[in-house]
Amino acid sequence: MSVGDTPITVVGNLTDDPELRFTAQGVAMARFTLASTPRTYDKTTGQWRDGTAMFLRATAWREVAEHAADSLTKGMRVVATGRLVQHNWQTPEGETRSMLGLDIDDIGPSLKFATAKVTKAQRTGAPAPAAQADPWSTAGPTAPATPAPGTWGGAPAGGPEEPPF
Repeated sequence: MSVGDTPITVVGNLTDDPELRFTAQGVAMARFTLASTPRTYDKTTGQWRDGTAMFLRATAWREVAEHAADSLTKGMRVVATGRLVQHNWQTPEGETRSMLGLDIDDIGPSLKFATAKVTKAQRTGAPAPAAQADPWSTAGPTAPATPAPGTWGGAPAGGPEEPPF
């Protein structure tokens, strides 16, 4: 997260299945809409009332995108954390428009009204763990494994570890 980002956690329901796509560079991206409706208890009537629903267009990247597409479906209640982003554009008539979106950092099913079975995903393309020096060994320290020059986390520069834009 950068300075100036607006972090937010949203609890809501998916209005559609996550749509998984891949950029020209092969980076996974999933888009979906979250609907969050506040509820308040009216003491005079003794009933709950729904407030105005907020719809946020959400985007997840890389492994989070793939896992969301594999795990989440329309109607599921989820807890999502990320950053609010504002998108601005002009209509063909020259009017300026804007909307808020959510760049997802993490998302999962809400367990308030449901249960879930978690399956740990196998990491693909992750570098091997660095060799650790044994402080009690008499053989001397082991050199730690480092990524090759021009790479980040084992991926080539400009590859899937960097944003496609």
